[in-house]
Amino acid sequence: MTSPAHKLRIGTLQATIWRNSGGNNTWYSVQLARGYKVEEAWRETDNLGFDDLLAAAKLLDKAHDWIGHQLDADRKGRKQAEQAAK
Repeated sequence: MTSPAHKLRIGTLQATIWRNSGGNNTWYSVQLARGYKVEEAWRETDNLGFDDLLAAAKLLDKAHDWIGHQLDADRKGRKQAEQAAK
């Protein structure tokens, strides 16, 4: 199993960003989860309550920014590799 490209957290909410590639394309997907504790064990769910919504929106905004910067870096890296191959 591959490791995530990046993780962001606000409180008990976590956005896990995964890098995907196929052919010459790279894209990113985001998994949003909320942690909760049952007795002594931590679990995760994708169900959010009313109090989670604003934090989730902020977390997804941060994920959007990170992915945008990463896509720019990916493009620059591909361009440099193409120029070096010439």
